[in-house]
Formats: sequence, C-alpha cells, structure tokens
Amino acid sequence: MISDLYAFPPEKVAQSDTLNRQIVMAHRRLAELKGVAPLLPNQDILLNTLALQEAKDSSAIENIITSHDELFKQELDIPQFNNAAAKEVGRYSEALKLGFSRIETKGELSLEDLVAIQAVLVIGEPGPGIRSRPGTIVGNSATRKVIYTPPQDHDQIVELLERLLNFFNEAVDEGLDPLVRMALIHYQFEKIHPFYDGNGRTGRILNLLYLVQHGLLDLPVLYLSRYIIREKNAYLTQLRTDPLDDNWEAWLAFMLRGVELTSMETIETIHQLRDLMAETQEKIKMQLPKIYSLDLLNTLFKHPYTKIDFVIRDVGVKRVTAGSYLDALAEAGFLEKQKIWRSNYYINVPLFKLLQGNYES
Repeated sequence: MISDLYAFPPEKVAQSDTLNRQIVMAHRRLAELKGVAPLLPNQDILLNTLALQEAKDSSAIENIITSHDELFKQELDIPQFNNAAAKEVGRYSEALKLGFSRIETKGELSLEDLVAIQAVLVIGEPGPGIRSRPGTIVGNSATRKVIYTPPQDHDQIVELLERLLNFFNEAVDEGLDPLVRMALIHYQFEKIHPFYDGNGRTGRILNLLYLVQHGLLDLPVLYLSRYIIREKNAYLTQLRTDPLDDNWEAWLAFMLRGVELTSMETIETIHQLRDLMAETQEKIKMQLPKIYSLDLLNTLFKHPYTKIDFVIRDVGVKRVTAGSYLDALAEAGFLEKQKIWRSNYYINVPLFKLLQGNYES
C-alpha cells in the first residue's frame, strides 16, 4: 500500500478506458465553463457572488453552517448582523481571492503563499501556520477512532509541502493529465495535513488555484465543494483509503465526476445570472433612465445585499445621491429596503432567490 507520504507523485497511475472517458468529459465541461464565464463582462460579479457560494459549502463540510441571509448580511459590516459562522465563511472567500491574486501576480504558488492563505482562514488558538508540535491525528469525531497519523516533524512537513508545490507549479505538457494531477495534489495535501486547522478548506482552495494556474479556468469559479458536501461520505471514504499500488481509479473517478457535474451546474448559474442581469438592466433603463448606469447595475449584482456605502464607492456619487438611487430602486420594486437600527440595506430579491435556489436545491 502507498502509505509512505514520500512516495509522491506516484510513479504510475493506471488509467482504464472508463477513467479516460471520464477525463474527457470533465475537460469538455470545464472548457465550456471557461468559455461561458466571460458572458458577464464584470468578472467581479462572479468572484463576489459565486465565491461566496463556494465558501459557504466548503465551510459546511467542516460543520461551519450559515444561511445565505446571514452570509450576505455579514458583508454589510453592520454590528447588529455579527455572526461568527458567517464571518468564518467570509474569511474563506477572502482566502480564495488572496490565492487568486498571488497566482495572477506571480504565476505560481509558494509555501509562503500557502501559509498566507491558511492564515486568513484561521484565527485564535492554536493559530495559523505549519504544525510545529507532535500529537496531531486524524480521527472519526463520532467514534473517536484514529484513522491515520500524519507526519509529525515540522521539517518533514515543510519538505513534503515544498515537493507538493513543485508538482503544483511545474508544466503539465507531458505526463499525467492536469485534472488527474489536481486530484492527486488534493489527496496528498490532505494526507500531509500540515496545519492545526483549516486543512480541508485550504485544500479545496488549492483545487481552484491549480485550475487557474494551468489555464483550465481564467477565474476560480468551479465550486467542487457543492459536489463534495452532497457526496461527503464517499469523499471521506475515498480520502481516508490509501490506494493499492497504482490503483487510484476510485479517487480519481470521484474527483473527475465532481469537475464534470460542478462545471455543468456553474454554467447554468452563469446563464441565469446573465439573463437576470440583462432583464434588470432593460427595466431600469425604461423605468428609471435618469439614475441608470452600468456601474450601478454592477453594484446591485456584486452584492445581493447592498448599502449606500457600496454605491458611493462603486458608482462615485455622494451619499445623498447614493441613498436617493437606492430608495428609487426600492420604490420601483427592484430592491427590497430593510432597516436595522440606524442603518438601511437593500436586497436584490431575484438575485438572492437565484443564488439560494441554485445552491440549496
């Protein structure tokens, strides 16, 4: 059995005809997603809305549960909406964007970048950073049974991570298929279990960053966490079972199927976002032509829950004008106005329902 964590990457990965067909399908759907993403000319809309969906589901895998309402309220930064779980989910979104920025800027991911991503995710004890004390085990929280013991020595963990990142960054022109490599990287990272906390969430961010790093996506908008949370038992079973010799097929098939299905679901969501945005644009132009601008429309779709400060920042108008714009949109039925204490916020109800329906179905 491949139980030696130094044995990475595997010298050989057997690929049956069935697995090869799954690779082809996963690539086909992923390429479609890459082509569909630019349908929304403002890419911040995808990063702001869909990134939060991934953050919500990835965090839920770790039993950090929040609702869409709590999540969108947290973005408003209103003290009365303080919610610990929603804050944790928000940190996941920030960590993903940080990793994406590092990949865009440097064209690769370093150990320093990896640690920085995890540091955004984790606050409090035992704190961020690579494990330096022995005693960490991976176990079943219900039965308290030890599943496996990851490497304990700090220097060994660092060495394993550096090897993994070399594999992450190297060109994929020859050898293993890039989606196979992504699945192997995810498996190995979780086996190394380098941090006291945040390993699962960091590993799932790495999946997205790998796809961007190697040109399979331009934006990190493939949300495998939705698939993983639906198939959580199968995911954990596969992740906790060492492949026999070169037989990685069950694990690879699971991950590749996730890429295929999640790509299709995300494509549909992008089409729905585009159609809703186009419909809203035409109606605002017709009913409120004096206040319409593309910047204002983009703000309404970047933030399912918005407030005056967002409009001031994104549209470049004064506070009184921003407030009058939002009130006019609410009076015309484009937004729903809510008041909490002395603060107003405004809900794009059709957008909220689209995101909630697509990601809680």
